[in-house]
Amino acid sequence: MLKPVKRPLDAPSIRTELPGPRAKALIELDRQFVSPSYTRYYPLVVQSGRGATIEDVDGNRFLDFTAGIAVCSTGHCHPRVVRAIQQQSEKLLHMSGTDFYYEPQIKLAQKLAQIAPGSSPKRVFFTNSGTESIEAAIKLARYHTRRPHIIAFQGAFHGRTMGALSLTASKAVQRRGFGPFLPGVTHVPFPNPARDNAKKTRDDGGQECVDYIESQVLRRTVAPDEVAAIFVETIQGEGGYVVPPPDFHRRLKELSQKHGMLYVVDEVQSGMGRSGKMFAIEHFGVEPDVVCTAKGIASGLPLGAMIARSELMTWPPGAHASTFGGNPVACAAALETIALLEEELMENAARQGEFLIRRLRVMQEKLPSIGDVRGMGLMIGVELVRDRDSRQPDGKLRDAVVQSAFRRGLLLLGCGESTLRLCPPLVLDRREAEKGLEILEQAIGEASL
Repeated sequence: MLKPVKRPLDAPSIRTELPGPRAKALIELDRQFVSPSYTRYYPLVVQSGRGATIEDVDGNRFLDFTAGIAVCSTGHCHPRVVRAIQQQSEKLLHMSGTDFYYEPQIKLAQKLAQIAPGSSPKRVFFTNSGTESIEAAIKLARYHTRRPHIIAFQGAFHGRTMGALSLTASKAVQRRGFGPFLPGVTHVPFPNPARDNAKKTRDDGGQECVDYIESQVLRRTVAPDEVAAIFVETIQGEGGYVVPPPDFHRRLKELSQKHGMLYVVDEVQSGMGRSGKMFAIEHFGVEPDVVCTAKGIASGLPLGAMIARSELMTWPPGAHASTFGGNPVACAAALETIALLEEELMENAARQGEFLIRRLRVMQEKLPSIGDVRGMGLMIGVELVRDRDSRQPDGKLRDAVVQSAFRRGLLLLGCGESTLRLCPPLVLDRREAEKGLEILEQAIGEASL
């Protein structure tokens, strides 16, 4: 359990207008020299971070419920992670694990193989990001099965490089202007208990979705023996933090086994302790063939991994590689991150997440604009709607709440059509959770007027 902190909360503390004068100057430089493709929700120019607190260049402090988009799992600049980075950087910055051996990469591969879901022996391919992990999994699935087609899901986000983007179906803007995409990808509906026929979706455990794949896709669109893999997020991220019914992944895995397809789970956002378990798929009792992870694995350093059952790693030397994937400094950070997760932070994520969800559902009873509260651990979605009866998603209200919360010193992000995404660092304590809820309720109240 996290040790209680006796110092007073140091966030939020808003001292200037937002953005402040230094932030304004830097934002103007950014407009001149940085790609306009980056999405900036509000004018935050970060200078430093510690734990669940971010300070901007004008001295304003914010309570961070984004963790750098679920990346800083151990909080900003955790002293143990920083120490591991410093010690490794004094010995070796880079040598490329593609062509040489070094201990941090080997030790991390061993650790990931040990903690990956299921009892089968595992092997690891290292990448720099989540989208690269998906790319590696696409190549491995096609190479091992000798099949060209892939099934993915509507609402999915797997990355923005061309192969991963071909599987992504979250927002049209992410794909617009970049086609044609990787051929042979079929998208199917993802079960969402918060939408229409919610009771039916919960009761059938996602069986309707699995039946659709079997009866419509595999009979009418592509033969089963031509499908290499099913790619699925354990919990949909960009699609709205959607938690599928409890039996969904088991039924989907059974379908993949029946037809000799690989079952590939994307744990880029839901993995590394965020759900209260190391990988969210553990909540569903399923062993995937391949797990793709990144984001929180090194608590701020660029690192990803594709973890596959050993018997599937049939590709030869030179079939796939990465110059920087498995960088020794990033691997050292990851080893320390995993140690912290195992010692206390997964348990803390489960405990604080349970508290937040319970309190948010109480808030839902008071605020008709909250249509649904869902999640696992510190991966929580709050869906905003026009009114409780119609349950129509209200994206404008969601965006207004994000802006109101920012002005009050709470950092949030959106996802899906109208969902607030709560993914704070896993070091979040009870006082920070309570403060965040207080600000969130104020922001929803203000934006709903």
